[in-house]
Amino acid sequence: MSDSRRGIVYGIAAYVLWGLFPLYLPLLRPSGSVEILAQRMVWSLATVLVILVVRRNWRWVRALVDSPRRMLLVVIAALLITANWGTFIFAVNTGHTVDASLGYFISPLVNVAFAVLVFRERLRPAQWAAVGLGTAAVLVLTVDYGSLPWIGLILAAVFGTYALMKKLIKLDGPEALSAETVALFLPALGVLIAMQAMGTGTFGHISGVHSLLMVGVGILTALPLLFFGACAIRVRMTTLAMLQYIAPIMQFLVGWLVFGEHMSTGRWIGFVIVWVALVVLSADLLRHAHRGRALRAEAAALDPAAG
Repeated sequence: MSDSRRGIVYGIAAYVLWGLFPLYLPLLRPSGSVEILAQRMVWSLATVLVILVVRRNWRWVRALVDSPRRMLLVVIAALLITANWGTFIFAVNTGHTVDASLGYFISPLVNVAFAVLVFRERLRPAQWAAVGLGTAAVLVLTVDYGSLPWIGLILAAVFGTYALMKKLIKLDGPEALSAETVALFLPALGVLIAMQAMGTGTFGHISGVHSLLMVGVGILTALPLLFFGACAIRVRMTTLAMLQYIAPIMQFLVGWLVFGEHMSTGRWIGFVIVWVALVVLSADLLRHAHRGRALRAEAAALDPAAG
């Protein structure tokens, strides 16, 4: 198997695990969203520390400590991913898995908005069309819901901002997750201790299987990130952009077909508009990437030394 195909397999594994995660959360009942989130943070740190010990890579710690700006960005990223996890867990636990999938469908459009607002990039006409369609979809869903689709919008905004922080921090998957979980480990541990002291914590009080499933939340956080990191260094960005739709598609199907969440006519129209926007955005991305490769090949042919 070639390296690029191996990367695609890693990417599919990562996004399938993320897509199936809503099926795992009902197994943690009667634990609440706050306890699940805190357990996820604690056991994620334990998991990635084991991975870092195996990899014997600690040089990044010194570089991070020597840069107060990067440490601040790590704390911001930790708060953002915590908000993302918390919102997602709350959505699934309250019967809004489909709404959560909407957030991850919209997320690429948020990235496009950041490209304009933060990096001052100029959008191509197709990108403007995709953003316009995404806005129209939100308006349609707002009319159907009778209010803004808050869960989807919060997840899209938070995850898009988190991706921006990751771009600025520039740490690999296990290292980045370690830094982020360290930043909020003590607050998460404090929440769990307080819940146990008040008698509201479920860890260790339901069954041995339930406790193992809670520990498994950390593994299910770290494993997809490792697969994602292995994928990102082996495939083109255009391939990665296509793979990222696997997770929200699966989450949508889980919410609709498995959990039986209602899809009104207005919701279908809104989601279809979002999917059209993503098709437009993806087609433009593929066309632009193909044109770039053709120009580089032409330049290499004219100047072999440059190729």
